[in-house]
Amino acid sequence: MFAKRTLSAFILAGAVLMRPAAYAADATPPADTAVPSPPSQPAVAAADQLLIAMGVKETIAKTVPVMMAEFEKNLTTTRPEIRDSLRETLIAIKPEFDKSAQLTYEKVEALLALAMSEKELEDVAAFFTSPTGRKYLAIEPVFFQHLQDVVGPWRDQLSTDIVTKARGEMKKKGVDF
Repeated sequence: MFAKRTLSAFILAGAVLMRPAAYAADATPPADTAVPSPPSQPAVAAADQLLIAMGVKETIAKTVPVMMAEFEKNLTTTRPEIRDSLRETLIAIKPEFDKSAQLTYEKVEALLALAMSEKELEDVAAFFTSPTGRKYLAIEPVFFQHLQDVVGPWRDQLSTDIVTKARGEMKKKGVDF
């Protein structure tokens, strides 16, 4: 669950980071639009410490090998005769993808370093590395699963109840839907 949530955060971060490229295709930006300056090295270092504490750095680092292993398994299931050749190919191209993972991590660091001050990043990292913060990170995936188990059925029932109640009230006004 944590890995899925973290990956979702990366996808969202990627979308945010890609927005400037989308705007570049449009007309020239207004003169009052300021381009944010890059974050300071101390802020990036503090963001790095926070991302390490949260397990984000490890998750990104594991993404390439996990995806390559899944690809190899899926492909060799139907084409077992290419297993050795494919493995050699994946080993040869892995450094390129490891570099993309590193660049992605650096973008995530910068995104976080721009979103919070160096002091705030240090404070949050201190929390996540404290016994309480580590406990929070340990229980968070289970908590959010239980939260979904409670909120999901309520939301489904709420949807039905709103339609039923609105339909009944509208019927009183002579409107059927």
